[in-house]
Amino acid sequence: MYAGTLCFDLLLGDVRSLKEKRSVVRPIVAELHRKFAVSVAETGDQDLYRRAEIGIAVVSGDLGHLKDVLDRCERWMTARPEVELLSARQRVHGDDE
Repeated sequence: MYAGTLCFDLLLGDVRSLKEKRSVVRPIVAELHRKFAVSVAETGDQDLYRRAEIGIAVVSGDLGHLKDVLDRCERWMTARPEVELLSARQRVHGDDE
């Protein structure tokens, strides 16, 4: 069994309030969950309206599949025009740890 995590540090575009931030972040979280069948949540920077941290978790029996899902999530996020991806941190945990 393998578990993988991916954490995005995002800079939001023309956002001036926490309410506007929610209107940008919530659809991203929902689409990642729907499109890639991953667990996903806003995990940090909740009090900053121009920054967001989104965390993703995946569990799989196949390491190749797990890495493919995480890589596709990262490419999808990079292509989002309403956010700037400042960093993406990917970690994989296996049975041997």
